[in-house]
Amino acid sequence: MAPTPADRTTSPTSRRSFLAAGLTGGAVLGLGGLLAACGSSTGATDAAAPAGGASTGASPDQKSVKQGGDDYATVIEQMKAFGTDAAPGVYPRTVKHALGETVVPFRPVRVVVLDTGELDNVVALGIQPVGVVYTDGSKTMPSYLKDKVGSPANVGTINSLNLEAIAALKPDLILGSQLRAQDQYASLSKIAPTVFSIRPGYPWKENFLLNASPFGLQEEAKAQLAAYQAAAGAVGARLGDKKPTVSPLRFMPGKTRLYAGLSFIGTILADIPVPQPKIEQVKELAVEISPEQIDKADADWVFYGVYGTPSSTNQDAVLGGALWKTLGAVKSGQARPVSDETWFLGLGVLAAHAVLADLKGFVAPGA
Repeated sequence: MAPTPADRTTSPTSRRSFLAAGLTGGAVLGLGGLLAACGSSTGATDAAAPAGGASTGASPDQKSVKQGGDDYATVIEQMKAFGTDAAPGVYPRTVKHALGETVVPFRPVRVVVLDTGELDNVVALGIQPVGVVYTDGSKTMPSYLKDKVGSPANVGTINSLNLEAIAALKPDLILGSQLRAQDQYASLSKIAPTVFSIRPGYPWKENFLLNASPFGLQEEAKAQLAAYQAAAGAVGARLGDKKPTVSPLRFMPGKTRLYAGLSFIGTILADIPVPQPKIEQVKELAVEISPEQIDKADADWVFYGVYGTPSSTNQDAVLGGALWKTLGAVKSGQARPVSDETWFLGLGVLAAHAVLADLKGFVAPGA
């Protein structure tokens, strides 16, 4: 739901006081009621939320941006209206986002991030968050960020936020997405100014600019995106006109995916550009295949990741199977494992650079 005028103008102190009352039992709901009322958002996305529909009370808009459909494909267009027109250093500022407008009274210092993309984004801007969530498949800090992120507190998982832990951190800003946490938005807004993108994943560049808006760092974000674009172009130039096909394959609990054009990795491949096999040339997040269809993953290069532990997926069975050995990429030694935390979970500019480094080393050495 969109924030009410009261939500947009409530001071940080009054937000915290309101939630504190709920957390100590003084409010009508209390913590248990708050969590029950908020629920948790689930869905199949780049960051690997568990399979299933949206939680009770999720709006049609939330459902429609999960994996496919017209709304999913038009997210970037919708996001062009997001952000702020406030000049750098000017506060208070109003930030327009997926669930309305949020007033940010001063430059945030204590930031809580609710997804891997928001984590990558703030770290790229030189900000160490005070609170982070983890994915259900990896409940540790991504290794590619460990030397930059500081020591943020754990405030739950993407699909199970700990509102009490978030409130205890006294944040100045909360960054998340409509897809992940629409049901918790009202409660989060009582804690601190909250800014939501529509969804994580393929609109990662637009999300970066939105996340930079509360800090007045949009120009820094634009500069980093320009540097990324130049790096992607350099890889493409090294490959020349005859570029190999690349297939991003991911093993997940209960499913195997070929990531398509409207995914984080899909945007990176398009930016180089390198083509994907025809089956992946669709305006969707991914195409799901069965182990018996693993030959559909074949390309000049196959890069595969695993979400969680391999034992929770069919990775070992597929890689040890006879059909896998018939793939051209396997026969040529061009089927390689890659880091799931960057290729499929990173969802930000730092992860994108890590993916480019992998592609450069494998597909375009010397670039």
